[in-house]
Amino acid sequence: MATLMIRSMDERVKSELRILAARRGVSMEQQARDILERAVLGSAPDEPFAQRITKRFGFLAVDALPLPQRQMPRPHVLQPPLQPPLQPTLRPPLQPTLRPKAQRKSGAR
Repeated sequence: MATLMIRSMDERVKSELRILAARRGVSMEQQARDILERAVLGSAPDEPFAQRITKRFGFLAVDALPLPQRQMPRPHVLQPPLQPPLQPTLRPPLQPTLRPKAQRKSGAR
């Protein structure tokens, strides 16, 4: 096995690595090895997705679960709305108002 030393690692990266390792119950060193291994070698599983799902959840026997009976929708879903929806009202565009010269501020130009 080879040895790798990493220098000048950002303290935030180290802290997050420690947290990830603690969540999995492994050492920081093992967590770093696993991350590097997945990044370099890839994490392509050996078996297809459907087989992995069947293996993991096959014991549940979902085909044996009872299906609920269908029901009619609730009455308020079938009734039309009481009022027609509101239509937006269009306003005419605003026209600029011109003031007489006496009311204009001096030095505006």
